[in-house]
Amino acid sequence: MFKLWKWYQRCLSAHPVKTQVISSGFLWGVGDIAAQYITHSTAKPHLQYLDDDARFKINWKRVAITSTFGFSFVGPVGHFWYEGLDKFIRLKLKLQPKSPSFVAAKVAMDGFIFGPFDLFVFFTYMGFSAGKSVAQVKEDVKRDFLPAFILEGGIWPIVQIANFRYIPVRYQLLYVNVFCLLDSAFLSWIEQQKDAHWKKWFTSSQFLKERGDQGEL
Repeated sequence: MFKLWKWYQRCLSAHPVKTQVISSGFLWGVGDIAAQYITHSTAKPHLQYLDDDARFKINWKRVAITSTFGFSFVGPVGHFWYEGLDKFIRLKLKLQPKSPSFVAAKVAMDGFIFGPFDLFVFFTYMGFSAGKSVAQVKEDVKRDFLPAFILEGGIWPIVQIANFRYIPVRYQLLYVNVFCLLDSAFLSWIEQQKDAHWKKWFTSSQFLKERGDQGEL
């Protein structure tokens, strides 16, 4: 494991963008396999595994599509985002690195700028990759974006506080990508749930009323 880490450090020093791209694509691909397995297991809890049709089979086309998202978007965009975010807050906002205000500013900007953008691109990309029309993709984004944003909003700020406080900038995307192994599984799982009843609750009048009541407190 130590040798693998040293090899990764050498690759990151010599080819930072390429290394981030490859590691992101790999982890998002693995995450999609996990999402497929979770979807398979939860959709059919009483499968008879002697039946060949009931066995879990990896959809490699979907893995390739999701992995490509990691290669083409998460890796390169994430690399420049974390580098640029750090420079912006240090040089433009003049905040002391690792201070509470520095970390809070990073978490806020990451959560309200990059987070929604990442979700929007992911669901849009997955829709078009599946051969859907513009109208269908719009419906998918409308259906999936809010549930994913709200559910992730309770987890990623905690992850990013530790990231921005303790992890050097050059390793921050790797740190995020490790959690993206779970996050990519989560997003792929949400996308695979299609029109699940629980998703509709996030856009229902009851949910919006509850959010409004909380805001008034």
